[in-house]
Amino acid sequence: MRPFPTGLGATSRRESWPLIRLALPICGAQLAQAGMSVVDIMMTGRQSATDLAAVSVGASLWMPLMLFMTGTLMGLTPIVAQLMGGGRQGGIRANVHQAMWVGLGLGLVSALLLNLAVAPVFHWMAVPPAVAERAADYVGAVAYGMPAVAIFLALRAFSDGMNHTRPALWISLIGLAVNIPSNYVLIYGGEGLVQLLGPATPDWLATLPALGAHGCGIATAIAMWVMTLAMVRYTQKSRAYGSVELWRQPSRPDLKSMAELLYVGVPIGVAIFVEVTLFTLIALFVASLGEIVVAAHQVALNFTSLLFMLPLSLGMALTVRVGNALGSGDARLARLVAWNGILIALLVALFNSAVLWLSADLVVGLYTHNTQVQALTLSLVGLAMLYQVSDSLQVALAGALRGYKDTRVIMFITLLAYWLVGLGGGHLLGRYGLGTWLPPLGVHGYWIGLIAGLTVAALLLGERFRVKARQVARANIDIAP
Repeated sequence: MRPFPTGLGATSRRESWPLIRLALPICGAQLAQAGMSVVDIMMTGRQSATDLAAVSVGASLWMPLMLFMTGTLMGLTPIVAQLMGGGRQGGIRANVHQAMWVGLGLGLVSALLLNLAVAPVFHWMAVPPAVAERAADYVGAVAYGMPAVAIFLALRAFSDGMNHTRPALWISLIGLAVNIPSNYVLIYGGEGLVQLLGPATPDWLATLPALGAHGCGIATAIAMWVMTLAMVRYTQKSRAYGSVELWRQPSRPDLKSMAELLYVGVPIGVAIFVEVTLFTLIALFVASLGEIVVAAHQVALNFTSLLFMLPLSLGMALTVRVGNALGSGDARLARLVAWNGILIALLVALFNSAVLWLSADLVVGLYTHNTQVQALTLSLVGLAMLYQVSDSLQVALAGALRGYKDTRVIMFITLLAYWLVGLGGGHLLGRYGLGTWLPPLGVHGYWIGLIAGLTVAALLLGERFRVKARQVARANIDIAP
């Protein structure tokens, strides 16, 4: 048997490009989907401040639900990847059908929640009545797209598991291309079209009402349905999925198969939900520190979140490659593939740190001309450079563990590291300090908490991966002929 470093070198030469080739389209798809949110905010902001506030508040309700669905349905990816790696394509179709049943159920429940629960939530959040009314209209319109986007997410998880990540990129770009003109027509109505087209505007278009935030919600739902129908059509026609015969015959709901998917996927959904709520709660705590602090926090977070898309996509691709190796029955190869991905994640972290170092002044200047906000933002970006390594490593390690279908431990580690260490420690340092040893650090305390939480997550996930990979590799050797 070759020593581990030698095997890792050979694996790196063979596996690095396939991993990157998988990750880049995932990154593009993530950016395209994030672009839809950016477009919504920009276009409603030009309509009125009330519509902008309504979309911002409404998105804080439906986005966590969609991310929970995303995580839960991501449980399909390692299942498909392992079946593919083992040459058992015949078992894929039934699993995908069960994922679509699960997705449809989650989508319908999410739609009901968005229609029935928004009023109490807005009352609890003390949202101004005018904003609450428009936000309810916006969320109610988005609700009609939730079942569709759930089916899209299931099909995307299937396609990713088949090592085909480009379709999600192109279809996400189609969604963005549909969302922009739909937003324009529905948010601004006939008046906006007249400003755009002038006298050439047909009379029936010139009389369309301007729906503001409500129109933005309708446009989002339309984009969701277009993406889903495009994904369905692509998986029907593309020869890349021919061996699966996905649409040959529908499978009835099977509780056992759905339970396996939920066993793997729900912890991923919970982990993503925990991460989202971490940043949401920090934003709420920081809100009381003044508008300069809030602005700097949001600018720094938005800037660094864009860079996070690359390690996030790498982790998602690593799930597929590790799953393929395990499905082929080679646990040692799976371990080497995972370590290679972790090393690439370290290089990505160094790249992101260099980007932050070289471009921070320029990029922050594009966000704001306020010198106070710029100065505070740059200090936060400096802290962000410190957690690039731990952030990239923890997301890569989580991706590798998902390839092993080991997701419950990720959920518990996320709860501990993000909420207890990250949020709890950050709130302690930000609001109270450490008694006579350290005064309250304000927003910097919360960012130090983020550094600590991400570092603890990386260390715990690293230890879990080391133990899990060694156990599986030893079991593979023991049963080998």
